[in-house]
Amino acid sequence: MTKLGFQLYSARNFQPYSEIFVKLGKAGYAEVEGFGGIYADLDETGLKNLRAELDKNGLRMASGHFSPDFLDGDVQKSLTIGKVLGMDSIYAPHIAADQRPTDAAGWRAFGKRLHEMSKPYKDAGFEFGWHNHDFEFVKQADGSLPIEQIFEAAPDISWEADIAWVIRGGGDPFAWIEKLGPRITAVHVKDIAPAGENKNEDGWADVGHGTVPWAKLLKALAGTKAKHFVVEHDNPSDVDRLITRSIASFKSF
Repeated sequence: MTKLGFQLYSARNFQPYSEIFVKLGKAGYAEVEGFGGIYADLDETGLKNLRAELDKNGLRMASGHFSPDFLDGDVQKSLTIGKVLGMDSIYAPHIAADQRPTDAAGWRAFGKRLHEMSKPYKDAGFEFGWHNHDFEFVKQADGSLPIEQIFEAAPDISWEADIAWVIRGGGDPFAWIEKLGPRITAVHVKDIAPAGENKNEDGWADVGHGTVPWAKLLKALAGTKAKHFVVEHDNPSDVDRLITRSIASFKSF
């Protein structure tokens, strides 16, 4: 049985995290994925306290999201966070709209930046990759896609595939799993509500309660190196419902 993780960003509006950890442990999650808002400002003592709290609930922070600026601007702090919390994988998750390149050359340059950025983390033994949203799958003027430019310019980084964002970007997830499967080391497991539903949750849904064909996708992903499957919902209205229903669905696939 694949271990299931939970992206803690999904619970940012349901504080404190100490209570979320208890809920996740009781529900049967084995891992969590962190993000900058949780650990960027913690000193080493704070990081050790966070680690102890996770340990107490049978959870491991196996992977973490760090902004590109933090990753190449504060390498030592990023490495310390990853080591103290026990991560094996580090992913750059996003680039703000006002910083995004507008052509293929710009995306290639960004990919080259990720390639250079990855070196100290890979040297320290971490998996290092990029986590997508939808904008990487939107064609540019020359017909190329940012996702292609990024990975061509960064041949040695991996992909944390956020399947629902691939779909929202107009991509066929099965085609991309086939094309970039060797790069996939982690997967975001999230779902999209039927058109017009869950507007108060930005159109997302609990895993197994939307339109994403997860049973088939997991079979396609079985041939990749994905070792972390991470539940995420960008704007849930009920975190308890999200936690319990998503893991129940995942176990049934």
